[in-house]
Amino acid sequence: MVVTTFRISEAAVLLGVSSDTVRRWVDSGRLGAERDEHGHRRVNGADLAAFARSQIEENDSGGRSSARNRFRGIVTEVIRDAVMAQVEIAAGPFRVVSLMSRQAADELGLEAGVVADAVIKSTNVVVEIPGHERVASHL
Repeated sequence: MVVTTFRISEAAVLLGVSSDTVRRWVDSGRLGAERDEHGHRRVNGADLAAFARSQIEENDSGGRSSARNRFRGIVTEVIRDAVMAQVEIAAGPFRVVSLMSRQAADELGLEAGVVADAVIKSTNVVVEIPGHERVASHL
């Protein structure tokens, strides 16, 4: 079995933080890392996944919802017509676009620069591994 490991910089990208933050976590013992044959620190993939999950649980808003996919970001654009609105949110490196009624967008006060959460509930989620064929997961 091949054990996936990540360099500090790769772990930082996956966690959405700086490399310095990951180094501090490793130095403080919050996140485990081993040195490779070149002396570089590497984080075990399973350990990184467990750490990421613990970070999600710590930051959970405590609200009640069946939706589990939440992306906090900044509204970058709102295009309105007489009935509908298209709202674009930049959540870290991710772009989330929502179509909603104009009334809903107006009531929420959605404009460029507003912080908003995109809450996504879907029974059809596509999971991709970079460099591999697409695999669809139907829940």
